[in-house]
Order: sequence, then structure tokens, then C-alpha cells
Amino acid sequence: MSVTPRTSPAARSSRTKDGRGRLGSVLSGLAVAVGCVLFLGGFVAGAVLYQPYTVPSDSMTPTLEVGSKVLAERVDGADVRRGDIVVFQDPLWGNVPMVKRVVGVGGDTLACCGTDGRLTLDGKPVDETYLRAGKTPSAEKFTVTVPEGSLFLLGDERHNSLDSRAHLQDASHGFVPRSSVLGRVDAVAWPAPGVVERPAGFAALPGGISTPGPVVPLFTAIVAGCVLILAGAAYGPVARRIGGGRKPAPPKTKAGAGERDAVSA
Repeated sequence: MSVTPRTSPAARSSRTKDGRGRLGSVLSGLAVAVGCVLFLGGFVAGAVLYQPYTVPSDSMTPTLEVGSKVLAERVDGADVRRGDIVVFQDPLWGNVPMVKRVVGVGGDTLACCGTDGRLTLDGKPVDETYLRAGKTPSAEKFTVTVPEGSLFLLGDERHNSLDSRAHLQDASHGFVPRSSVLGRVDAVAWPAPGVVERPAGFAALPGGISTPGPVVPLFTAIVAGCVLILAGAAYGPVARRIGGGRKPAPPKTKAGAGERDAVSA
């Protein structure tokens, strides 16, 4: 009589045919599935909520360099606040997408420059930290009151920007309707990726500043999805490599006469 080593049903069910742990296979498949949902979901949501644009000039330096690829959240013009960088398109500005910063909304009286050389809003100086150090807010003097439903827009490079100041003599007097806004710039995608900060200089004014869009959570979901997909896909090859390095089990042998007596009933 020969003795055959027995394997418990639990031990047999814990391994798949190729030797990998069944639990590990389930978890790796789950990781790939969740990763695909996060990766594809992040991309789809990003495509719906955001529109990429290329900055056409250096009028927004140093905040946005010429040729930068930016992501603009598709928002209604009514949601735009002071300090926002917006993409807009207006017939009186050439009817092409342009990028400028909102410094005044309906009802604001803007003047430049005040006694301390700063832009004033309703007589109060605005701390424009996004301007180049040592640069004046404007070489041209102006005083305007923004009509309701309109915006007053300036570039961050005030000495090289064709903005609302260049259109003061137009029929619109430099004001852009809120309906002309195509999106609000939330982040730079290239060459130096990063989130565009909201300027604190407008935070204490009525209406405050806008809150960032979901660009960071979407980017996090896409990256997490990539990590899960790669980790789940790598489990199989890694498990086979580890399993292949194990020593084979000793061959089964027939029991001798003494052994038969020992195991016989």
C-alpha cells in the first residue's frame, strides 16, 4: 500500500492553477478595475469641465508665460470674481480667445494710480502681488466705473498688454460683457505644471475671490488610477517570478514493508 500526501481542501482552494494565490489574483483584478474607473473617470470629467488653451502673448507674465498650456474651467460669466484669470472672446477685441485678469466687476470704480502708486478700487489701494516687483500698475492714468454685467480686464504685464486700457475709446469703453467669458484659468499644464493661485488682495472686497475648480482631485484620480493599474498588472509576473524560484517538492516514494504495517488498519 502506498501513502499519498494529502492536501486539505482549504490549501487546494487557496491557489490557482498557475500557483498564484487566489486572494492575490482577486485583489490584483480589483486594483486594475478600480484603477481603470479612476483613470478614465478623471479624464472624462476633465474633458467635460475643462478646456485647454495656449497663452498667445507675454501680456500675462510673470504669472503665465507666452506659449503656456493652461486649463480653463468652463464657468458661467456670472461666477467670475475679481482676481480671476479668464479666457474670453469679444468681437471688439478681435473675436479671438484672449487671456486677461479681472480687476473690476459691475459697480466698481477703478483708478490708477493712487498716491502710493497702486491701483485703487472704490478709493482703496489693491495689493497686486502678481505684478513684477518694482513695476507700476499702469503707465497710463485712467478712472472708470464698470457697468453692471461687465468686467474690466488687465494683463499682469501692464507695460506690454493690450487690455481694457487700450479699448477705452471704443464703443464698449474697454468693458467686456460677462457673457463673453469662455472659462476661468485654474492651472498650468505645461511647461511648469501648477495650480493658479487666487490673489489675496481682492479677498476682503465684496464678493470675495473664487474657489478653485476640481483640477487637483481630478489629477489625483488620474495618477491614482495609473498606480493601481500598474500595480495590479504587475502582480502576475511578480508572483510567477517568485514562485519559479521555489525549490520543487521531493518526489513521492512508495512506502516500505515496515511502513505498510505502520499505516495499515
